[in-house]
Amino acid sequence: MEAKNIKENYQKLAQKFGAKPISAVSNIPKGITAFENNLIVSHRDFDNYLKKLKAGKKCAISTGANPSANLHIGHYLNFKLVTELQKKYGVFVFVPLSNDESYFARKSNSLEQGEKQAIELIKDFLALGFDPKKTKFIIDTVYTDIYKLAAKFARQVTLSMTKATYGFTNETNIGLNFYPAVQAAHVLLPMVLGYDCSLTPIGADEDLHLRIARDIAQKFKLEKPAVIHTRFLKGLDKGKMSKSRPEYAIFLNENPKTAAKKCLRAFTGGQGTINKQKEKGGNPDICMVNEYLSLLFETEKQTKERESKCRQGKMLCSEGKKLLAEKVEKLLSDFQKKRKKVKKSDIEKVILRNGDVKL
Repeated sequence: MEAKNIKENYQKLAQKFGAKPISAVSNIPKGITAFENNLIVSHRDFDNYLKKLKAGKKCAISTGANPSANLHIGHYLNFKLVTELQKKYGVFVFVPLSNDESYFARKSNSLEQGEKQAIELIKDFLALGFDPKKTKFIIDTVYTDIYKLAAKFARQVTLSMTKATYGFTNETNIGLNFYPAVQAAHVLLPMVLGYDCSLTPIGADEDLHLRIARDIAQKFKLEKPAVIHTRFLKGLDKGKMSKSRPEYAIFLNENPKTAAKKCLRAFTGGQGTINKQKEKGGNPDICMVNEYLSLLFETEKQTKERESKCRQGKMLCSEGKKLLAEKVEKLLSDFQKKRKKVKKSDIEKVILRNGDVKL
């Protein structure tokens, strides 16, 4: 995301809904890639979460994915943040995989199909490095106890709220109208289970989900979940990273060589010819190759050195594309090797089931 858009999104969240810039938080965790590479834009109560985390309180993280699509490299970036926090602080992570919401929104043809897709996603998460001893996955039609909690919260969610927040109409099915209560149950489950606090990393456009959950938490005298807002990783053409635009997106389960070839077609900030590039230099500020390399693969120092070469015309766009292609191919190859090693028994151990915890 370009700096102007980041600022505009933060200002909107700050002015309308009270989010704060991440720069206002002191003692940001060291050694966490997302903070060092400026992936995090703003937050809600993250400073309080950090205080409790560093004080040794019982803290959790809640993150998730819709089981209607394959994970792409933007997901990898966000989930790397979670695995690094988990490794550094030993926090327990809850991962809702909402096959019911996927069905309500017609993203999957049946609840059963959504369950199967959720199982495939669990393989992805384990391959990404989520600690199986400190992670539980919530598939709503498997862990149906979640609906007990959602039913308690549902009385605090009105039809006018869902219309105003999500743009629902009279034609929206009642499954989607009920789902905000289910999502609040996902987010607030750690506090219901006795955790002192919980953190949910989300994109700025998903803040509306957490606003409802935080309102419900206050009404039930639960600790409000902390939130950090992350930047979006755009597609290779500067458009949206989406399964509907596969030629500009990099998916974790696609052929690594195919993904590498996509990188060679990425939008850059280069000049029209090699001679002009050497003479005038490139513009890394608008270059997707630069954004991918800086957010996914480099330290801040490495990025500054490479950007300097680009601006001086000492590094051509073709060289940057080749570098990105090599790193993406290796990332996907390594991930897919790890994924193949995930066993059925590994998956069974990490799925939350009715009766595993007392609500």
